[in-house]
Amino acid sequence: MAGASSPLRVGFLFEYPTLNGGEFSLLAVLRELQGASIAPVALAPPAGPLSAAFAECGIRHLPLTREQMTVPDWHHELNQVIRDFDLQLLHANSLSMGRKLGAVSPQLECPTTCHLRDIIKLSSAAVTALNAHAGMIAVSQATKSFHAQQGLSSERQQVIYNGIALEQFQPRPRTGWLHRELDLPADALLAGTVGQICLRKGQNDLAQAAVLLRDRLPRLHFLLIGERHSSKSESVAFDAEITQVLRDAGMEHQLHRLGQRSDVDQIYPELDVLIHPARQEPLGRVLLEGAACGVPIVATDVGGTPEILTHDESAWLTPASDPAALAAGVEAVLSESNRSSLFSQQARQTIVDRFSISRSAHQHLQFWNDVIAGSAPPLRPGGL
Repeated sequence: MAGASSPLRVGFLFEYPTLNGGEFSLLAVLRELQGASIAPVALAPPAGPLSAAFAECGIRHLPLTREQMTVPDWHHELNQVIRDFDLQLLHANSLSMGRKLGAVSPQLECPTTCHLRDIIKLSSAAVTALNAHAGMIAVSQATKSFHAQQGLSSERQQVIYNGIALEQFQPRPRTGWLHRELDLPADALLAGTVGQICLRKGQNDLAQAAVLLRDRLPRLHFLLIGERHSSKSESVAFDAEITQVLRDAGMEHQLHRLGQRSDVDQIYPELDVLIHPARQEPLGRVLLEGAACGVPIVATDVGGTPEILTHDESAWLTPASDPAALAAGVEAVLSESNRSSLFSQQARQTIVDRFSISRSAHQHLQFWNDVIAGSAPPLRPGGL
């Protein structure tokens, strides 16, 4: 393995300055590998939460603007970076950035790879650009299968699951600090949902489920953790709908918007249930984090979620876009302490066995080494 004697010199490309699941996942890998295994250089927007995270991790950051990505001769700038830092590989951390990088990959002086973190329809031009990469990392079997059906090379895709730092995300005794922060009575039940506020995450379905639970679980409060990044009118309306549904039901006081938080690892242990109402989910990082912290989970049975959780064994899974089923799942979990405890134990053990950051980081490193060595990425089912 090339990285056994000297660190791999890899450039990582990011399209946006924000920190969401994809960024957190790659940063976790780089923290695990940085030093003897990999020498990363980040090409990303010049300012924002992502830039601050690079500084905190000690990762070299080269500003990359959206204007630079769209010029016809963008490959000239990238080749200069490749020469300046003697890079062996460029890796795009998202499907959209992978499409941009793939479009110029044939003109670059080192191989390229990308992450497939979305399950979305692709144009024929996007398929062609993505297939120009030497390899692609799909975050779940569901993601790989979906894109293979669209024409992405199955042979060049390897499933590597995201990993979790088990020392950071672990069960902890509940202290009640979050109740005190929110000025809630000690007997209030806390249901949290974590993620970007957007149509794909389905938080409006959770709002409707909350109304259905009003009389059955009157002590239940709902914590919305995350922010809306899109300023499109449909996204603004979607965000407003969440509050309006609860306001119309006289439940606005039971909705707590916590915004973007850097202490989610401390929040999870304070929750009675984690609810993930996504309408599509390639592989929910929030599910990995919550499961690692031993929080009982109610989630929709979509995308890569059943690759993490098993219905009525480690979580309660429901159909997507079904507020009544979501409400029934929350009631089932919160009304039976034995079931809740079993879910917590089984889910935590799954993360320990299959989703640790050390396991994931090793698989990423092996993948990049294989690409640099010029070999096709080996097929390893399920990221194993």
